[in-house]
Amino acid sequence: MTYNDIAWLPVCGGLTAVGLVLTYLAFRRRGAAAGLRAAAWSLLPLAAYLTGAQATLWNIGTAAVSFVTGLVLSPLAWAGVAVAGLSAVLFVVSGAMRGRSLSRARTPRPGPAETTPAAPKAETPKKVQTAKAAPRQVEQPAADDFSEIEDILKRRGIG
Repeated sequence: MTYNDIAWLPVCGGLTAVGLVLTYLAFRRRGAAAGLRAAAWSLLPLAAYLTGAQATLWNIGTAAVSFVTGLVLSPLAWAGVAVAGLSAVLFVVSGAMRGRSLSRARTPRPGPAETTPAAPKAETPKKVQTAKAAPRQVEQPAADDFSEIEDILKRRGIG
């Protein structure tokens, strides 16, 4: 059946009439909002006929049907689907690898002075405090600590 073999006015008018009957039922059962929405859908076939859009819709429908039937029955088309899937996987993997390399580039790398191993620090003996040990006493700062602060303030011109 081709596009020119169909009498489009009765088809579009019939779809609109059936839609309006269903619109009346939706209006009665579900309310005004549902009825108005159903009326809007019901008027679309008649609008398509009056504007000539049914020819475009016919072409879209026949193209979709021929594509699907050609896809289902063609091994060559399935090979194309497999290649498209492989392409999608490669895009995802390359994006993940690129993101990983960009995150590495953002982290600061140690300079030449920082790469040489430093002399091992002398370990200070650790005091283990048990639950029975006396609580620590707060040490009073020495007078030298305040003198350093005073020197800094004098250099800045404060006090």
